Amino acid sequence: MPTASPHPASHLIELLPRLIGSGEVAAPCAVVDTHAFDHNAARMRERAAGLPIRVASKSLRSVAALRRALDHDGYSGILAYTLPEAIHLVREGFTDIVVAYPSVHTAALAQLASDTALRREITIMVDSVDHLELAAAAAAGGGPVRVCIDIDCTLRVPGVPGFAIGPRRSPIRTPEQARTLAAEVLRRPALKLVGVMGYEGQVASVADAEPGAAGAVKRWLRSASMAQLVPRRADCVAAVRELADLEFVNGGGTGSLDVSAVDDSLTELAAGSGFYTPVIFDRFADIDHVPAAFFVCQVSRLPAPGWATVNSGGWIASGPPAADRVPVPVYPQGLGYSATEGAGEVQTPLHGSAARHLRIGDPVWFRHAKAGEMTEHVDHVIAVDYDGAHHEWDTYRGQGWTLR
Repeated sequence: MPTASPHPASHLIELLPRLIGSGEVAAPCAVVDTHAFDHNAARMRERAAGLPIRVASKSLRSVAALRRALDHDGYSGILAYTLPEAIHLVREGFTDIVVAYPSVHTAALAQLASDTALRREITIMVDSVDHLELAAAAAAGGGPVRVCIDIDCTLRVPGVPGFAIGPRRSPIRTPEQARTLAAEVLRRPALKLVGVMGYEGQVASVADAEPGAAGAVKRWLRSASMAQLVPRRADCVAAVRELADLEFVNGGGTGSLDVSAVDDSLTELAAGSGFYTPVIFDRFADIDHVPAAFFVCQVSRLPAPGWATVNSGGWIASGPPAADRVPVPVYPQGLGYSATEGAGEVQTPLHGSAARHLRIGDPVWFRHAKAGEMTEHVDHVIAVDYDGAHHEWDTYRGQGWTLR
């Protein structure tokens, strides 16, 4: 069993310079430790307490990675992030795909509505009558198109009207609103209501093991969110079930699998980032994962004693611009960014004790702040097994998928 470490395992560190030196691999490149990937899958399954986990494709963005994730017991179905992506995945042989975000891609909606196989395997997300109208118009009397109602899971602070903490997703918050939208779905023969989703992002992506006052605030945020959400989400689900025979109720994420699993209204959970385990999960108390995904840049300059400049490196994560969105150099240990340049698109200067021992062409290993966004920079990922065997996992980018 792997032991937790922020650094790449020795079999990765030993293999990659040989691949780069032989010309088989060119840096910058992305690397996945399949042994760690499988360990993380097992840990997430344990934390899910028996609920099936739908794999969030946005966090993997590789058909091969999705196949490996779904090969594990306890995982079933895909939570996609765009409708064009879901259509591609059906063509690749995947089934039971829920698109996590509403689509206004009219061409993709028309393609979905006109294809029996796509309608059977894909469920789209809705949170307004406008979404229903778009989907029904695309069906043009055909269908039915499977739909899922997204409900708002933000934390509302009493006495502060309009202030919400968490992902701004759906306007559907109360059982009455959920039931009203469900009734609107049932009024349209071209649509079929099959699910409800409620994602508590302010719990799933907020660490609970940070020290000091900031950590205390984050732990309060998580506990207050779940205390407020669980009964309200259950009431919303019950209101929809009065009108429709739901196939699934989805919630949770990698960072909240254990606390979400106790919500009896959920029939399944979702996770994706945990397979790769980026830096964002380093300060979660109950996530006994091993970092599985890295990217590697080569030293291209030695501008001064104690400094080494690598090619590329500025693979910045989405979200509020802040220090926690920047990749972390993890090997060799003891490297940090220049305060005036940071992580750059073309080159990244690094300084520290380790820089004194680096030479032109040496690899430097980084961890991304998030998960799937790393794959947007490469056409494939080098997947390395525990015995040193390696193979390529094509990324969505490598397959030419532009899935917006």
